[in-house]
Formats: sequence, structure tokens, C-alpha cells
Amino acid sequence: MGYIMDLRKIVGSRPLIMAGANVVLLDSKKRVLLQLRKDNNTWGLPGGSLEIGENLEEVAKRELKEETGLTALNLEFFNIFSGKEFYYKYPHGDEVYNVITTYICTEYTGVLEKQESEVKDLRFFDFNNLPSDISPPELPIIMSFKERM
Repeated sequence: MGYIMDLRKIVGSRPLIMAGANVVLLDSKKRVLLQLRKDNNTWGLPGGSLEIGENLEEVAKRELKEETGLTALNLEFFNIFSGKEFYYKYPHGDEVYNVITTYICTEYTGVLEKQESEVKDLRFFDFNNLPSDISPPELPIIMSFKERM
């Protein structure tokens, strides 16, 4: 998050509009890959914020690779999410209004390997047995995808 970190040096913890992307990655059993985040100790989708010069599909692919070790062979656009329910205040006080572009990935390569600096755990979950502690801005995205299935 170089760009956002640079902005934080100027604006502090005040709310930012943060554009980013995440990935609903499904295995052959149609289970979703979630990561246990270190920053807020909740489960969420692999993803992150847009850096200068990137497009949103590049963000999704980069973050998936960085956080999980997996490489997306294809991404399918799912939806763009924004609004009041995507406001989030991180435990350390930074506030954001997320604008999240979500992609679906069913074809990927690589070996599942967590990014030690950001991820505590990586697991596939059945949509009927999701963890109760899902990151607040990602819960509506996951529920929207579940309804689509």
C-alpha cells in the first residue's frame, strides 16, 4: 500500500476514498479462499488497494499472488461495491471508504503460501460454513456472491 501510506503521511487517519480490488477464488469443490488478516484478525478475500498506474485487474492479480502465492490464469468481473456499508475504521485508527472491484477466479496455478507480513492463515471454506468473523467491508461482497451461486 505505498500510495495509501504516502497519503497517510499527509492526511493522518482522516477518511480516504480507497479504490482497490479483491478476488473470490474458488477451488474445484466451489469453496472460497479466505485469509485471516493480521491487521484486524478477521477473515477476508485476497485483495488490496490500487497503486499509481495500475488497473484494477492488475491489483487483483498482484494481491492474490502476494498474499496467497497463487497466480490467476483468468479473472471474471463480478461487481463494484461502494457506499456507506464499505466504510471501515482500522484498529489503529485509519478510516477509509472502500470502492472495491471484485473478480472471480476459478483457474489458477501455484502453491498456497501466506504472506507472513499480512496473513495469519489461508483456508478454503464452503459457503454454508463460513467463519463468523469476516472483515466488515467484505461481508456484503461474500454474501452477494453466495446469493448469486
